[in-house]
Amino acid sequence: MKIISTNTGEQREIEWKGKQVTTGIFKFSVDEPIFLDLEDVRGDAICNRENHGGIDQAIYGYSLKHYEYWKTKYPNLDWQFGMFGENLTIDDLDETKTHVGDVFKVGAAMLEVTKARNPCMKLGVRFNDMSIVKQFWNTSMCGVYFKVLQTGLVKSGEVFEQIKSCPENPTIAEVYQAKKIEKGIN
Repeated sequence: MKIISTNTGEQREIEWKGKQVTTGIFKFSVDEPIFLDLEDVRGDAICNRENHGGIDQAIYGYSLKHYEYWKTKYPNLDWQFGMFGENLTIDDLDETKTHVGDVFKVGAAMLEVTKARNPCMKLGVRFNDMSIVKQFWNTSMCGVYFKVLQTGLVKSGEVFEQIKSCPENPTIAEVYQAKKIEKGIN
């Protein structure tokens, strides 16, 4: 696998349904390397530390292959990398084959798979359509959160190499499905 795009964003205040919402979901591709730190990407806005950032959710990765599915559902959007709020757009990140505990090396950094990303209303804000949240729940294309085991710079084009596999652990897709059932989402 390889990194297709590295993405960061700034804090934004937007109006949504008559309310002011603070978000960092508007991420865009950057040309310079990004620094993967222990709790986040240095210089990337995280506005909800309960659900994003921190040790077990420091980096969010999303698969380029998933973009094609979503483009058919939302053909009128201005599609750019970072649309899902991901820090790393990875060419072929497959949640059905990625296990909790798997470790990847990319650039100078080492990342460990920790959990699935649960969609929230801010994904709907990004897409300007709240139906994306339920549609997102009804796929296994949730993306992957990573813990940073070794900090370092990462840039587009670098190899995303798996160096440890944990097939005894659940896949991210299985973790995501269990969370969906726990929340009673149909």
